[in-house]
Amino acid sequence: MYIPTHFEQPNIEALHGLIRSRQLATLVTLSSTGINANHIPLHLSAQPAPFGTLQGHVARANPILNDLNSVSEVLAIFHGPDAYISPSWYATKQETGKVVPTWNYTIVHAYGSLRIIDDATWIRSQLEALTNHNEAAFPEQWAVSDAPHDFTEKLIEAIVGVEIVITRLDGKWKVSQNQPDKNQASVIQGLSESGQSDGLTMAELVKAGVKPSSSI
Repeated sequence: MYIPTHFEQPNIEALHGLIRSRQLATLVTLSSTGINANHIPLHLSAQPAPFGTLQGHVARANPILNDLNSVSEVLAIFHGPDAYISPSWYATKQETGKVVPTWNYTIVHAYGSLRIIDDATWIRSQLEALTNHNEAAFPEQWAVSDAPHDFTEKLIEAIVGVEIVITRLDGKWKVSQNQPDKNQASVIQGLSESGQSDGLTMAELVKAGVKPSSSI
């Protein structure tokens, strides 16, 4: 991933914050037939430091389990908030007209080796951790133990665990840092009024730039 210095997010806490808030990863692997991509929720554990470990599961029928190049790195991509930036928002449009559209976004790339774990106890623990994390915001929280044990055991038989100890973590926060202050101010206003799904969140990110933060 190309990361100009002014778009680099070096803060691990911020990178972990995005991973935890946007858990659906694009997992890119290399097989004998070429590049493959799967879309898998991955739960982050902070250990081992400094980058942590990603844990998830895939269907037992998924070809990733049988045709994985064990020598190659894998890449998990986590997409954070993004938004279209209209050139009409820039304050300098009225001065020079030298403005063009762009796209603001935040993204994390996590690299490491993928380990396959075919162990029912481990998989149940992983399912519980993933479920508990995502249910925490609900007033009535569902737990894996709420379902009949024999029912979940049959489902667990159909999946296999995957784990990636992260060896490299790259983050890119493209949030208008390359624009002068007056354009940043007008972009914040434009985003706040745009109605885009991530508009308000991106407006806050433009305000913060790439200052260390765990909030996404």
